[in-house]
Amino acid sequence: MKYNRFEELPCWQDARELSRLVFELTRQKALSRDFSLKDQIWRAAGSVMDNIAEGFDDGSTNEFVRFLGYAQRSTGEIQSQLYRALDCGYISQEQFKTVYHMASSCRKQIKGFRRYLRSHRSE
Repeated sequence: MKYNRFEELPCWQDARELSRLVFELTRQKALSRDFSLKDQIWRAAGSVMDNIAEGFDDGSTNEFVRFLGYAQRSTGEIQSQLYRALDCGYISQEQFKTVYHMASSCRKQIKGFRRYLRSHRSE
């Protein structure tokens, strides 16, 4: 299947959902007061979406794979920050599990898409 717009990519759609979930966390009173952590996790969530879009619009498969790598690494950053939020008592274990699982799902999807693009570069 050929995608014409980055919004059609399943990995971007999931990244958008991840960003929405992170935003919900950052609106909670305890986390919203930790400006540094709130800003960092919010930026990482945006980075997942934005790097997928930016790489898609470049037009080069090699560049797209590179930008997908940035997006993939940002999911790991979110997961690490979730541990900090949990350890500080800003979020519940259930909230942690929900968002952590979504970040894992995004990372796996991005990783698989990168693998696919690498294997089809010459076609």
